[in-house]
Amino acid sequence: MQNIALKDLGLKDYKEVWEYQNKLFQKVIDIKLANREREKQEPTPNYFLFTEHPHVYTLGKSGKINNLLLSEDQLKEKGITFFKSNRGGDITYHGPGQIIGYPIIDLDNFFPDIHLYMRKLEEVIILTIADYGLKGERSKGETGVWLDVDTPFARKICALGVRTSRWVTMHGFALNVTTNLGYFDHIIPCGIKGKAVTSLKAELGKTISQEEIKLKILKHFSKVFNAEFIPFKKNV
Repeated sequence: MQNIALKDLGLKDYKEVWEYQNKLFQKVIDIKLANREREKQEPTPNYFLFTEHPHVYTLGKSGKINNLLLSEDQLKEKGITFFKSNRGGDITYHGPGQIIGYPIIDLDNFFPDIHLYMRKLEEVIILTIADYGLKGERSKGETGVWLDVDTPFARKICALGVRTSRWVTMHGFALNVTTNLGYFDHIIPCGIKGKAVTSLKAELGKTISQEEIKLKILKHFSKVFNAEFIPFKKNV
């Protein structure tokens, strides 16, 4: 069972958290590189960040800028920032009412398989929303967690996008809890036309506390990844 250091950052600017992720990400990679020269291997740490961002659209490495439907002036007028990210995937929205999870883990500590990692992240969310009576599904060729996939009413409740290098991960998932879904109207979410987005509140007709949902996410993540969460060290 692997240990994962857990920190909840609360509401933080996307760029600030992106820089912090990169710092942790590079720290793990540096240890892996140094281990090549060491006789005695230093264990690589694993991290997990919870956060929530002010209104922001982020564009992945393979994303198309024309999937953003607002001009620069319109973004300013609506108080939304825009950031070109180094994760995979296309454009997405982050904002208040989302639970965002960023695992920065060394897959060599678990399983060196990116496809399996993505499916296991989806499984964590599928199990979490099942606790509220929702049947989460995968949509072939469309990463994330969906509802009613094989119907005209298919809608995404959780987006995923990651970056990996030397089997170290960063970025992760964004689960819509009480998210204002109107912000998705200004983009083509994940570059997928004709499919809607939803939230736990929209599906359940009530608000569930984020703290309750986070505890469920951690419980399922621990089981799916055979991991145990521990507090962050103060100097990290």
